[in-house]
Amino acid sequence: MKIFKSHFWYHKNQRNGVFLLATFVVVFQFIIVFVDFSSDEKVAVETSETLAFYKKIDSLKSVSIQNIKPKIYPFNPNYITDYKGGQLGMSLSEIDRLLVFRQTGKFVNSKKEFQKVTAISDSLLNTIAPYFKFPDWVVKRNQNTKSLFSVDKRFYPKKKKHTITTKDINRATKEDLRTIYGVGEKLSERIIKYRSKLQGFSMSNQLYEVWGLEAELVVKLLFVFKVIELPNIQK
Repeated sequence: MKIFKSHFWYHKNQRNGVFLLATFVVVFQFIIVFVDFSSDEKVAVETSETLAFYKKIDSLKSVSIQNIKPKIYPFNPNYITDYKGGQLGMSLSEIDRLLVFRQTGKFVNSKKEFQKVTAISDSLLNTIAPYFKFPDWVVKRNQNTKSLFSVDKRFYPKKKKHTITTKDINRATKEDLRTIYGVGEKLSERIIKYRSKLQGFSMSNQLYEVWGLEAELVVKLLFVFKVIELPNIQK
């Protein structure tokens, strides 16, 4: 009993102090629970200062997003991986088309060829094409090809328009072949003569074997004529 009495025994001033403290605690708890401190006064949020503050926050967010985005450096599109293609925005099917094309041992040498192989949209091509970096010899060859076409238009004489009768190289006449700038009477005769010697072209690349026919002219011919129907070669 002495133990409990030593802890609970206070003189009169101490008991009054404890009672007053307990009274304050009860009163404050009552005020917190039952008194409503909310206000019906409407605060103007869309002020010029707040709008400027929100605008600054949005600009900071856009800057941070731009910093997070991976930077694109010049690259050779022939060596695009799945990860790189995903970063550029290409779909898996578009990447797979490029990988299948590369497995044949061929290379893409221009943005038009890249689009032809992958079948990507024009908008995506315009976005990533500025970062394409081809070897120097490819760039020079493309420039020479463009200059060749421009020179052809200026220096080769204009010919009367002739309606091409067929797109099949094995059925094309001399007049059909001569519609191509740079292919004159002699070259058209050589092509037909060599075609007769082979009993017909089995592959388009056989045009390169015609004597005196330059590679640039072969490219022009193959833009128009193809091997559509294979010849019946008699051994």
